[in-house]
Amino acid sequence: MTDHSHLDRSESPRSRGLATAIPQRSGGWLALALAFASLISADLGTAQRPDTLAPTIIIANARIYTLNSAQPWAEALAVKGERIVAVGSSAAILKMKQRTTTVIDARGKLLLPGFVDSHIHFMSGALSLDRVTLEGARDVAGIQQRLKRYATTHPGTAWIEGRGWNYGMFGAVALPHKRDLDALFPARPVFLEGYDGHTSWANSAALRLAGITRDTPDPPNGVIVRDSATREATGALKESASRLVRRVVPPPSRATKRAALLAGMRWANAHGITRVHSAGGDVPEFPLFDELERERRLTVRFYMGMTLSPPTLQPSAIDSIEALKTRYHSDWLSGGAAKLMIDGVIESHTAAMMGPYSDDTTRSGTPFWERGAFEQAVAELDRRGFQLFIHAIGDAGVGMTLDALEQAALANKTTGRRPRVEHIETISERDIPRFGPLGVIASMQPLHSYPDFNTTSVWARNVGPERVQRSWVWNRIAAGGGRLTFGSDWPVVTLDPWLAIQTGVTRQTEQGMPPDGFIPSERLSVARAIDGYTLGAAYAGRRERDEGSVVVGKLADLILVSQDLFTIQPSAIAETKVLLTMVGGKVVYRDTSRP
Repeated sequence: MTDHSHLDRSESPRSRGLATAIPQRSGGWLALALAFASLISADLGTAQRPDTLAPTIIIANARIYTLNSAQPWAEALAVKGERIVAVGSSAAILKMKQRTTTVIDARGKLLLPGFVDSHIHFMSGALSLDRVTLEGARDVAGIQQRLKRYATTHPGTAWIEGRGWNYGMFGAVALPHKRDLDALFPARPVFLEGYDGHTSWANSAALRLAGITRDTPDPPNGVIVRDSATREATGALKESASRLVRRVVPPPSRATKRAALLAGMRWANAHGITRVHSAGGDVPEFPLFDELERERRLTVRFYMGMTLSPPTLQPSAIDSIEALKTRYHSDWLSGGAAKLMIDGVIESHTAAMMGPYSDDTTRSGTPFWERGAFEQAVAELDRRGFQLFIHAIGDAGVGMTLDALEQAALANKTTGRRPRVEHIETISERDIPRFGPLGVIASMQPLHSYPDFNTTSVWARNVGPERVQRSWVWNRIAAGGGRLTFGSDWPVVTLDPWLAIQTGVTRQTEQGMPPDGFIPSERLSVARAIDGYTLGAAYAGRRERDEGSVVVGKLADLILVSQDLFTIQPSAIAETKVLLTMVGGKVVYRDTSRP
């Protein structure tokens, strides 16, 4: 039996066969909804109705999972303009049809609220669509093959840029070396980001252009990995050291970024994504996003977080977030969130851990912020009402973040804060039950737990068997009252939510490994996984009154998919295809290959 206890309980239907829960909004919406409610109860066979009251679109003969606990399932819905105006049976909804209404026959397919990716770096992901991708390569030879192919098809590109390699591709050393790039490109600079964005790989030509020598000091919160004998840079650059090369890479033109954004939105819509929460990197492009909104070319809704760098919170940063929040606050484009990073990642030993790493007991990771400065920054941002997105991966980083949020709540007594901890890959027993009482949202990425070689050999080796048992503890956080929201961290991994949901539900690879699942007690139910991309995500973005469930008055952000996630085998969820994506009552994607 499907558990609906987590669903939205604020809405209730008022008529048989048709939901007419009237949101207390503007008088116009109230009047329109009341008009529909009265018409639906009339003798519709003879009633004369003006086209001004006609639904724009009706979707009928669907299996609608509404995420409304008062009406969990429905067959049809009606849309007027940007919003849902009726939800109910096909027979009732089809009576609303007028000559101007477009009717979509769903043919029994599953219809869901549009998916929200709660953690993404959209511009970076969009630009990566036209760069070499290393995801799925098995080893150095596989990487080299992809690079050669890319170089052949892009002869005019001065630099070769790409991303997606993971630590497991390099064997026990778990880090790349410039010699494997130099063998192919002795003169052409190459710069490749790791899949997690925390470590980069440069060849000798790129290092020369960046001026990195054996005497170049490590930057704050960064490491130039060096040969132990010669002190020469190996080409691996951890955390902020990547910026030493990034700053000399020719930036993309405005035209290139605009084209990339349009392509990225098409890609997102094709996977059922209707809104994203940007967790860094997109704020500088606000004017470009704004331009596309004014041209009505946005097909994805954007909520932006602005990254604030250590070691202290600068007044100018506060002013910038306030300005963005004031200027951008539409349904399509909004600001007002602050992104902080307390640590790095486990694979490169930069995540902050409470005890030494199991594979290298000389390291435990150092937080990027001093505790006092971090607590002051969190308290001040919280006091001003900004929502906080705080990257914390190691157990010490998570604990330090929760401590700071607890202190801020006690000091400020603010309401509606909804701070978020991003990632939470491993956590102490003490901190698991703190999310619910503190009102802190756990923003996590199911596909990060994908138990491939990188996870089971490098990640698990580094944290050790005891901490592995507390990896990606979605169910335990939820059991303590913590709210979950899910995303991808694209381009760290694909933004495809279907593989992520399958991973969350099975805790296995697509090949079914490990047989019993990776920490099987943390397998998600299908309902909880969908909630993390819909109503839970809407709550995490302060948008649950308008988004996240199929309810009268909410925005018509909807997706129709090829198979019923509730009835198929969990191992087949990744095969799901999006048939139709609607954003604000407008169809922005349709799979034309299917009838």
